[in-house]
Amino acid sequence: MIFLTRLNKQPFFINPDHIVSIEETPDTVITLFNDHRLIVRESAQVIINKIVLFRSRIIRRAGSAAGRKFPDKPRRRLFQSLKSHADEYCSVESDGKPGKPFHSQDH
Repeated sequence: MIFLTRLNKQPFFINPDHIVSIEETPDTVITLFNDHRLIVRESAQVIINKIVLFRSRIIRRAGSAAGRKFPDKPRRRLFQSLKSHADEYCSVESDGKPGKPFHSQDH
């Protein structure tokens, strides 16, 4: 979100992804994707600089988290528990004869 000021000096935040265009008539007019128009005190160049700064912060945060490996967190072994509890999941007894059906094994 970027911080802007209306002509009546009322401050507000706006999502820069909603901005379609910025026009500089004597006043700066921002057109949003829903065709609403906002008249602000800041110039178009100041608004563009704020948008670039906002997006660079987002990219910087995303890049710093992507390279992290989390070495302290133990790696989960997804199928190890299935091997140790195979008799609970398999409906065939160890001698090859069919065991209890799955629905009767529910507790």
